[in-house]
Amino acid sequence: MTVAIIGVLVVVIVVILVRRRSRTGRAPQIAAPRAAMPKLLVTEVDNRPTLASLSTKLGASRGVFDRLRSLSGAPNREVLSVVEEILLRSDVGVALTSEILESLSDSHADESVLEHVRTALLQNLNRDRSVKTSSRAEHVPVWLFVGVNGVGKTTTIGKLAQQQRNAGRSVVLAAGDTFRAAAADQLAQWAERTGSDIVRASEGADPGSVVHDAIGRAFARKFDLVLADTAGRRANSSNLLDELAKVRRIADRSPGEVVETFLVLDATTGQNALTQAKEFLASAGVTGIVLTKLDGTARGGIVVAIERELGIPVKFIGVGEGVDDLLVFEPEAFVDSLLGA
Repeated sequence: MTVAIIGVLVVVIVVILVRRRSRTGRAPQIAAPRAAMPKLLVTEVDNRPTLASLSTKLGASRGVFDRLRSLSGAPNREVLSVVEEILLRSDVGVALTSEILESLSDSHADESVLEHVRTALLQNLNRDRSVKTSSRAEHVPVWLFVGVNGVGKTTTIGKLAQQQRNAGRSVVLAAGDTFRAAAADQLAQWAERTGSDIVRASEGADPGSVVHDAIGRAFARKFDLVLADTAGRRANSSNLLDELAKVRRIADRSPGEVVETFLVLDATTGQNALTQAKEFLASAGVTGIVLTKLDGTARGGIVVAIERELGIPVKFIGVGEGVDDLLVFEPEAFVDSLLGA
């Protein structure tokens, strides 16, 4: 019995010694190095609209064209009267409406009234919509954003920052709207949400200095792009327009290079958006339009009117509140979503 107990104790002691030796003799465990974190936690998404998604988002605008889809037969006086009413209600504008009515009256082709209108709208949406993201060597590309308060300018900047981050670019946001209360705070929220850097100053500070500092930061740290907000008080204020011209000069000074200037317009204001736009063109050197709130009470024809009147392409459209609801403007998909079955 005693021998058996001693044997068991010996076995236990041996096991303990073996385990202790294996622990002390084992090389320290070094955690495998983590793979480098990707620049983004989301993959790049294609923000070009599909016909189905646009048709849903543009429900109010589609409704204006309901009667046009039902028209058949030759373009007689009654048909032309209906077409005129629809085009004017859609905010296409008087000039283009008159041209379409005249071409319909003179048309002897077999195409339907609907197809004729479709062709005419697309002919007025044939501009270059490419968006520049690069600059000269040793310069930082800058996107400048202008527009009156309330059009969705700061939100547009945030959504485009997300798109650029999704595309793998590093972004600095410049909170250059130093006159509107909480504008910088709103942009800071977008910076945090999108993983972008931000340069801001106290309320009332010089907007040009904010943009200048943002460009300097981007150049020193080799960021890919600067998105610069600007003040948005009344478009007919000469002080504001002078300030915008000054900010643009500063942003375009080495090492910065303004490669895009986006005018943000609220589509729900209809023809009034054109009046706003004309005030900004000379001062800001606008290269593209961002048309927001097209999912609301806006009438889609305003897109055509803006390009026709201003000669500047619509490059992005806003069709909702979501971060993915700022879309690259595709004329065919847009027109077909309005006129299609």
